[in-house]
Amino acid sequence: MQCVTNKGAGAGLRERKKQATRAALSEAAVRLAAEHGAENVTVEAISNAAGVSPRTFFNYFDSHDDVFVMMDPDVGERVRRAIRDAPAELSPLDAVREAMAAELAEVELRHEVWSLRAKVFQKSPHLLARGLGLHMAEERDLARTIARRIDPDGPGGPDVHGGTGAPCEDADIDLYPRLLAAVAGTAARVAIEHWYAHSPPLTFPEIFRDVFTHLSAGLPQPPDQTDDRPSDGRTTES
Repeated sequence: MQCVTNKGAGAGLRERKKQATRAALSEAAVRLAAEHGAENVTVEAISNAAGVSPRTFFNYFDSHDDVFVMMDPDVGERVRRAIRDAPAELSPLDAVREAMAAELAEVELRHEVWSLRAKVFQKSPHLLARGLGLHMAEERDLARTIARRIDPDGPGGPDVHGGTGAPCEDADIDLYPRLLAAVAGTAARVAIEHWYAHSPPLTFPEIFRDVFTHLSAGLPQPPDQTDDRPSDGRTTES
């Protein structure tokens, strides 16, 4: 048993080191691109700034552009796994909210990097287009996971990362899973943009959950408020 425990601990440590290296590369790339433009930043410069070799860079990213648009390629699978493992009594909306809230917690911790990344995208439309393509693929995978949670025996299709099946396969997914997946992505984007733009006296997780409170309530027009929170929205959540 001791050997198994040590092996698991070692695997966990290696994974944390890998995540730290990936984060260092992404942060270095974003900071350099914010100053010089993404097109003028080389793999060598990014690697040097992160304290690793160019060879190590390509252990984490397939191309120069990936370092800007794939800061954490495993986040989608972690969200889908959390949805699959969520308590059965949670509604699909609540399961998605809790899964995404856990992953988006780092947004507040890495506020500066995420803000710089948004500016880099604005100056490099090809990165924005690439990021949009990846987002759409993730959205389809999320819709499949939601569909399988609602109906495990239904035609949701394989629940795997990167499953970009033919249009006829995607058409098998019902409207609700598609809509919820799309709305969830929009909810995250709106919450992040609102937090950046207004810096209200609320934490990012609070804003994110308030966005989902509005969704849970059916998006009725809220009364006039100073902090954008629905006055009775807390009671509408399950």
